[in-house]
Amino acid sequence: MLLDQLLAAYTPFDETEAIMMRQLQQFLVASPNPTQEDMKTLTTAFGRELHGQAPHYGHITGSAWLINGDASRAVLVHHAKLNRWLQPGGHCDGEADVLRVALREAQEETGLVVTAVHSAIFDIDVHVIPEYWNTPAHRHYDVRFLLQANDASTPQVSVESRAVRWVKIEEIAALNSGASIARMVAKTRRLQQAAQSATAALLPTTAFAPTTELTFTPDR
Repeated sequence: MLLDQLLAAYTPFDETEAIMMRQLQQFLVASPNPTQEDMKTLTTAFGRELHGQAPHYGHITGSAWLINGDASRAVLVHHAKLNRWLQPGGHCDGEADVLRVALREAQEETGLVVTAVHSAIFDIDVHVIPEYWNTPAHRHYDVRFLLQANDASTPQVSVESRAVRWVKIEEIAALNSGASIARMVAKTRRLQQAAQSATAALLPTTAFAPTTELTFTPDR
């Protein structure tokens, strides 16, 4: 499904996220859906090269909020370049299916078999990446999806990180207390409450039964 269609079906968690969603929509308006020829250049909104105009230029990225079966733990990676504990994710590299990007990045950065809980957007965040090497400061228009893996499996460190591990939801703030992570933790607590209550309207108790057609497995 195209990103603009996913956004049309999405309800932000709060006003802060609503503002970032509008920023993403405005970025997309200035960046029409890429053609196959555009994809080859990686200069679209979904490419690795910066797109748009200063001070709003950047690119769309895909991230995974990767939880276990009962949403009591999530996977965080210690990002080598940014020196922070973050959710798995990365550049689209020309792929306009951002869910597929999230699945790919989660598998590459954790080595786990990862599956989409559903295809809807889980979270949106727009943040500035500081200047590094010959790349100026720019925005990541980050689209996050809810993925699942078996926490009996141990994640493996990738070349992009210094560490990776399962973290209890209540202990995540000790590693990263930022508003972006805190918002996803709050959403996860809602999922837990919904799963515990048969009358909860947010998600059915079968919410953590993944859609099997959206699965990435390690190739090693």
